Amino acid sequence: MKVACVGGGPASLYFSILMKRVDPSHEIAVYERNPAGSTYGWGVTYWEELLNNLHGADPESARAISESSVHWDSWVAHIDDRTTVTVENGDEGFGIGRHQLLGILTDRARSLGVHVEFEHEIAGEDELADADLVVAGDGVNSVLRERHAGHFGTEVAVGRNTYMWLGTTKVFDCFTFAFVETAHGWIWCYGYGFGKEHSTCVVECSPATWRGLGLDQTNEADSLALLEKLFADMLDGHPLIGRAHPDGSAHWLNFRTLTNRRWYHDNLVLLGDAAHTTHYSIGAGTALALEDAAVLVNALHTDTRLQPALARYERQRQSAIRPAQKGARNSAQWYENLPRYINLPPQQLITLLGRRHSPLLPHVPPRLYYRIVQVTARFESLRRFGRGSHEACAPER
Repeated sequence: MKVACVGGGPASLYFSILMKRVDPSHEIAVYERNPAGSTYGWGVTYWEELLNNLHGADPESARAISESSVHWDSWVAHIDDRTTVTVENGDEGFGIGRHQLLGILTDRARSLGVHVEFEHEIAGEDELADADLVVAGDGVNSVLRERHAGHFGTEVAVGRNTYMWLGTTKVFDCFTFAFVETAHGWIWCYGYGFGKEHSTCVVECSPATWRGLGLDQTNEADSLALLEKLFADMLDGHPLIGRAHPDGSAHWLNFRTLTNRRWYHDNLVLLGDAAHTTHYSIGAGTALALEDAAVLVNALHTDTRLQPALARYERQRQSAIRPAQKGARNSAQWYENLPRYINLPPQQLITLLGRRHSPLLPHVPPRLYYRIVQVTARFESLRRFGRGSHEACAPER
């Protein structure tokens, strides 16, 4: 099969790696419009389950990713000057620099015979007429998808809150939240390490707070100076680092949740952010993109007929990501409704922060929901204790 992948992100690169591992005779090219090493963003997160899956799919790239990652098994939340709460949750999370991740996947793809070409923009699949399959891994603003937007049934829901994706030289040793009250409302951020020298720091607030603080009027330098003052305790004197813009503007955004009714058209198939996005607060974007790649490869080699294979991929992935999309919407709405929770006692607030994916939480009074969580946890503890006691007293056979 001759395959052209448009977009040199994690999804396209990992797809090309797995395709070559299954059948080295595939002729695969990856086209990226930007220069090598010019990726945006800081670090990306993933969780232990994904790392286990990567080791099963391609141990060599998985080892390189693991060795280049930092990890944590706890998180801490600073709530204004009220308190600091640390949660030991036992779930191991990982951070890796996006630049480093792409470098690992690019090197691995090339070692398997994939042609990776930078500074080559593809405006339409007609430029790839000789390809048996065209993979649109060109992100949320996919040019290839937009050429057939009516067929794909693309819908975009714009989030209410504004956010900015930043870096910092403060290296967090665990996943760290900070909530700060201002005269114009609450502003918050979370940070996580992704290397020995840098961390990612995502800042978010309501539109009213954003305007009240003047962040809608200030350039990037002034925005960063204000944010450094607001989060001084969290940053310990370290600076925040933005993205370079020629006009010096601040890169505030509203998150766009993208869905598509269909994921393929003739020999064109959507992958990763071109097919779907999930709110950054659940940290699942990279994992879902890599899982897309693995399922598409499996579908193409389970059924050698292209259209049935793409239909299988579409069906399996749409079903699989639905829970993540729902959880992400609930998580985004928890932050959009932060005043509902922020004045709870700190332990209750942090517990509900950890439950923000719940579809029930928005419909139950927060204090009542917390009590339900506590009762359920005690019941589960007693159930495990009872089962263990029964097993310990069981007669030998």
